[in-house]
Amino acid sequence: MADNISVKDIIKPENLVHKRSSVMTDNIMHYCPGCGHGTTHQILAEVIEEMGIQQETIGITPVGCSVLMYNYLDIDMQEAAHGRAPALATAIKRLLPEKYVFTYQGDGDLAAIGTAETIHSCNRGENILIIFINNGIYGMTGGQMAPTTLEGMKSSTTPYGRDVKLMGNPLKITDIVATLPGTYYVTRQSVHKPGNVRKTKKAIRKAFEYQKHNKGTCFIEVVSNCPSGWKMTPVESNKWMEENMFPFYPLGDFKVPEE
Repeated sequence: MADNISVKDIIKPENLVHKRSSVMTDNIMHYCPGCGHGTTHQILAEVIEEMGIQQETIGITPVGCSVLMYNYLDIDMQEAAHGRAPALATAIKRLLPEKYVFTYQGDGDLAAIGTAETIHSCNRGENILIIFINNGIYGMTGGQMAPTTLEGMKSSTTPYGRDVKLMGNPLKITDIVATLPGTYYVTRQSVHKPGNVRKTKKAIRKAFEYQKHNKGTCFIEVVSNCPSGWKMTPVESNKWMEENMFPFYPLGDFKVPEE
């Protein structure tokens, strides 16, 4: 009987464990092996597909590793100047309030050159979603120290580790925006393990659904690794992240709306 079973018999909805989201394009991603960007892209696409909002979603990406997102997600995308994604998202959402609008930014972008745009957009309560990938380093431009680089953490511009007396303390931008009255939902998650991927996907879905309420800014930080910038293998970088990043940037919700 086994000889009579065809591939079509096996590939049925009840046997399907995972499939590529139809919102993803067929382009091969440029991200380094083990990087959290690819996983975050995939679950973002899955949420958009499952909610049926592909034609109603607009994404904004600035300079950084995320700049080529338009190659991978088949939705309307707009590139912003470095750090200016929240400002551009503000304009788009105000002009097209019925659309689902999100930004996708790295820590060097959002928490450095874009600090003002981030803080003021959140403080005004712009009805957008900000997705913030925090790997504690400038991943695209050579591994330089970022505002989120940990104390003692090595980078191309801090070869002996970050010295807070000279360079200041790491910036906990998510903690800051959670205190602003304009933020509606603020959480910090990760995508390094299946359970964490599910939590992050759930957070993204919530954030899109909250846009219907028009109650303010949703802000999701995703603590990620940077194997290339950290000069580690993907496995080593995940372990280092758990032992060093998570104690300083603990995962969990900061502000959750009352249902």
